[in-house]
Amino acid sequence: MKNFLKEFEKFIMRGNVIDMAVGVIVGAAFQGIVNSLVNDVISPLLGLIANTDLSYLVLTVRGVDIKYGSFLTAVINFLIMAFVIFLLVKFINKIAELGNRKDKEKTPEEPAKPATKICPYCKSEIPADAVKCCHCTSDLAEKISETV
Repeated sequence: MKNFLKEFEKFIMRGNVIDMAVGVIVGAAFQGIVNSLVNDVISPLLGLIANTDLSYLVLTVRGVDIKYGSFLTAVINFLIMAFVIFLLVKFINKIAELGNRKDKEKTPEEPAKPATKICPYCKSEIPADAVKCCHCTSDLAEKISETV
């Protein structure tokens, strides 16, 4: 039982689970805003065009009410929510892109160090970090200390 609880605690404390929980909570709160936008703003405006409020559109078939107006409101609600989330993600990505661009501008990249150098004695090309020439066997550390 203790191992099970420790495993559960480890699962809950993983970053992606906590992020997902925060996303669900914020999404639920955001849904209230979108529902209000649809029900209080968009549906009445569409009702002006169609001379009716969409949420009250009902089709009666053999005594059964089919509330297609509520369905249309739900579809509009979904489309608006998806569009607003699309705009929000696009905006956040743009901000992140600008931040990355500013970071790149602030930290100038150092030019890459050359992989090879020329031996001052035999003029052969050798690795840049070599201390002894592989062609003439000269000690390059002495030459460096002389030039410094």
